[in-house]
Amino acid sequence: MSSFEDRSSDPYGGRAPTSHERMTGLPWDASYQQGPAPWDVGRPQPAVVRLADEGRFSGSVLDAGCGTGDNTLHLASLGLPVLGVDVAETALAIARERAGDRGVEVEFGVADAFRLERLGRTFDTVLDSGLFHTFDPEERPQYVASLASVTKPGGTLFVLCFSDQGPDTGPHPVGQDELGAAFHPGSGWRVAAVEADRVQTRYHSDGAPAWLATIERT
Repeated sequence: MSSFEDRSSDPYGGRAPTSHERMTGLPWDASYQQGPAPWDVGRPQPAVVRLADEGRFSGSVLDAGCGTGDNTLHLASLGLPVLGVDVAETALAIARERAGDRGVEVEFGVADAFRLERLGRTFDTVLDSGLFHTFDPEERPQYVASLASVTKPGGTLFVLCFSDQGPDTGPHPVGQDELGAAFHPGSGWRVAAVEADRVQTRYHSDGAPAWLATIERT
């Protein structure tokens, strides 16, 4: 068992369920046990591909809430050292299978997004594609602090989340001001840019409205 794995017979792995899990009554892992999850589109998010093409990922990379690993695998295929972590072991098993099928060398592990310091590692670039927006305002300070604990000073965090702007938003829309409130200077972060983008899902033919935030670790 790796140092960052926290396993338990408890369906929540010994951790408190998140607000999303309390709302649905199911652990995240259940989302992957009955076929593809709504956000599992079988390919990396276009926003992540674009960032990678622009050379925005550098050094060691953490993909927080990697799910079945398509973003992680894309970055690893470019030669970046990437760790993808999630609480859903079924998703990670799928990710490892995809890595084997594609011949991509990459690392995956179980980790609690609220306890990333338990990884015992720090990263130059961190990706959050579809995780931030699942946390309610009460959970966000702990998550933001957890991200700070594993991001090197001067490092960059990219957050791709559902936006509250436009029709056909996702189930957890976020206001642009909420990003600024969560990643405020006192939390060890500086929001460098927030741009309108799209998040691909299985239920949005052209993607759902999203924010792509570039956030710097101070």
